[in-house]
Amino acid sequence: MNLLIEFFEILKSTIIDVLPILSIIVIFQLLVIRRPIPNIKQVGFGFFYVLIGLAFFLLGLEKALFPLGKIMAEQLTASEFINTGAVISWTDYTWVYIFAAAIGFSTTIAEPSLIAVALKAEEVSGGGIRANSLRIAVAIGVAIGIALGSYRIVAGHPIHYYIISGYIVVVIQTFFCPKMIVPLAYDSGGVTTSTVTVPLVAALGLGLANTIPGRSPLIDGFGLIAFASLFPIIAVMAYAQISQIQTKKLTESENK
Repeated sequence: MNLLIEFFEILKSTIIDVLPILSIIVIFQLLVIRRPIPNIKQVGFGFFYVLIGLAFFLLGLEKALFPLGKIMAEQLTASEFINTGAVISWTDYTWVYIFAAAIGFSTTIAEPSLIAVALKAEEVSGGGIRANSLRIAVAIGVAIGIALGSYRIVAGHPIHYYIISGYIVVVIQTFFCPKMIVPLAYDSGGVTTSTVTVPLVAALGLGLANTIPGRSPLIDGFGLIAFASLFPIIAVMAYAQISQIQTKKLTESENK
């Protein structure tokens, strides 16, 4: 019964949150464009399904994903599991980095927004960009980013050193990367911070900061999402650069 009450409370807040979006679309469609909404019945049912789906998803986050991420972080950093000594060493948390990389890769592969962008990129490029290759490149970037972000929490380093260094690499890559892939690479960094990735990654960061001695959940726990946004950009542009080099070598060998 309590679960049902929670669901309707979340549904109510979801409706309130989504109403401004619907209002803007309806106002522009009827008053600015001055055309009726096509397939109004289908659009109405679709909107209803979106509301129900969002409500179930948000309830699932609270009941499953957030607790799961926290529990995994607590278990992986428990003293009986890692057997740390008096001084904490970053090498004591190897399984944390492996888990962070694995969860980053798997959640990104399942990210609906990334799937949509990858399919659209393949369609627009006429098959020049493969959807699966793009998704794997982004997932590898997120995996590396989350693992490095977890190391930062364990080591206690300031986050700005990592972020500034990462964006310096991005700027340098931008000058040498094929121009057609640069906008897509930047968008790929944004689509990873969506419905599936964010809850687990945020829970992992907060769980690590809560369980590692001397870490602040507010200062050290947040920031993993920044790594999840930054490193896919690097990975996608690196993938494009490697593909360009391989294509160039193949062309040269054929010409010989």
